[in-house]
Amino acid sequence: MIGIMKMECNTNLNKYNIILGSKSPRRKELLDKIGLKFIIKTSEVKEEFENYKNIENAAKSMALLKAKSFKKLKDDDILICADTLVSINQKILGKPKTSTEAIKMLRILSGKEHKVTTGVVIKSIKKQKIFHDSTIVMFKELSEKEIEYYIKEFKPYDKAGSYAIQEWIGIIGIKWIKGSFFNVMGLPTEKIYNELIKFTDEES
Repeated sequence: MIGIMKMECNTNLNKYNIILGSKSPRRKELLDKIGLKFIIKTSEVKEEFENYKNIENAAKSMALLKAKSFKKLKDDDILICADTLVSINQKILGKPKTSTEAIKMLRILSGKEHKVTTGVVIKSIKKQKIFHDSTIVMFKELSEKEIEYYIKEFKPYDKAGSYAIQEWIGIIGIKWIKGSFFNVMGLPTEKIYNELIKFTDEES
């Protein structure tokens, strides 16, 4: 009901064909909860962020790379692309490829603060808006058994930093966060909603 009420407050959004350029089930879930009507289209992009020292620039650049891969937008299309990265002590952590990498990442995050940043691109055929949001997350000291159990049972190989805040490891392991919870899930929903309103108001 909350999402439906929000859409009734802003009829401009309903005039557009909104495209989520992501296969992430978490991003789909979050846009659903906003109350947006949208379709999903995906495009394979190689994620390379090793040359970036700044996580904000890396996340925005990856989101922009994804957006650029969609070549044919129509007049009433609005594309949303995003990329989420984790960093600790200026080191950017991507998605683990193996259980060994996943365990190593969680060991690094254990007992420490880290930053989760999502870069977002909102794009039409006329213009685009690029922005980011960051959240600070604090893990408790994770035991080896907790780390190994999570990796074995949840297989977080599609998740930056090797974890999802809404899953078991987040529920038992995160002491506090500063910033948007949903940003850690993959989309800064408050910012996206408000940026979409401004974007469509300017288009009208």
